[in-house]
Amino acid sequence: EGSVELDASIMEGDRLRSGAVGAVTRIAHPVTLARRILEDGRHVLLVAEGALAFAREQGFPECDPAELITDRQLKRWEAAQRGNTVGAVALDRHGTIAAATSTGGSPGKLSGRVGDSALIGCGTYAESTLAGVSCTGDGEAIIRVVLARRVLEILKALDNPEHAARVAMDVLTEEGRGQGGVIVLDWRGRTALAHSTPFMPVGWINPSQDTPVFSF
Repeated sequence: EGSVELDASIMEGDRLRSGAVGAVTRIAHPVTLARRILEDGRHVLLVAEGALAFAREQGFPECDPAELITDRQLKRWEAAQRGNTVGAVALDRHGTIAAATSTGGSPGKLSGRVGDSALIGCGTYAESTLAGVSCTGDGEAIIRVVLARRVLEILKALDNPEHAARVAMDVLTEEGRGQGGVIVLDWRGRTALAHSTPFMPVGWINPSQDTPVFSF
């Protein structure tokens, strides 16, 4: 019987500080643990038992692994659909950009498999002078093209977040040989999203809005 192994990463774009966890169990909110690693500053990525040991050292509550499985997710797993990924990018009033990504990974994956969501530059990247990016999709394909960082390189050349996001999808499908999506927020506050998958729900909000706007 397998267990739920979670990946997450977070990056702050001013000093390029980052924290990540891979194949971690018994932690309900892995992105919070990733943030603690960022704040601790000794390491960037902790995995498996090492990540759990750090969580215990930091006083994180543990949960029964069964609590990480909902009826809805179990039905999705049984239908061999992809695991859920949640990503966010934010720009504060001081001009700092941060990005974060968290996932349960791919159903049926080998124990110990770590996807793009735990890897800075692949699933997550933030640089306050350019933009922040969070990715979702086929983890192995995203890793092959270092997608999040690639988006920033394209944006630097094109200075258009929407165009950069679309070009990145071409890179993902053609070079990475997989499908997925990206959300982008640049230093000017311009937002963009692109996906080669049939559906990618996205929402956004800025100080002039009272409620979020959703793309679905």
